[in-house]
Amino acid sequence: MAESHSSKSIMVASIVVAVVGIALIVPLSLKGDRSAAQSGSSDAADVRIQPVAKFELQKAAAATGGAPKDGPTVYNSVCGACHNSGVANAPKAGDKGAWGPRIGQGKDALYKSALGGKGAMPPKGGAADLSDAEIKAAVDHLVGLAK
Repeated sequence: MAESHSSKSIMVASIVVAVVGIALIVPLSLKGDRSAAQSGSSDAADVRIQPVAKFELQKAAAATGGAPKDGPTVYNSVCGACHNSGVANAPKAGDKGAWGPRIGQGKDALYKSALGGKGAMPPKGGAADLSDAEIKAAVDHLVGLAK
């Protein structure tokens, strides 16, 4: 006949089996870690985990030889992204109505806005590697387009 087991004896038997299983598995799983750490093969590990490739950034000025850029070049590479289409309320290049009041404030005010940023425009239009003279040349180019 079938023997009846109480739930308490089943629970005790399950706990005993789990403890014995853990007691066998833990030492075996730590054995591999201890042997690698004790073997002193850190050089071999360093070789195995080397990156596949290395990446290095360089400034764009170094690629061009550091020659200063003229106003139209700076405008086309940096400023035109917003001033050609009027993104973020940037006055469009050649729009005499939008540029008239700004030009009326004087070039020093325009230079200050371009170098320090204004509204959504970051300082130097986001091209911090450009010199102040290059930014001023781009402003002069923009003013020339609006006249």
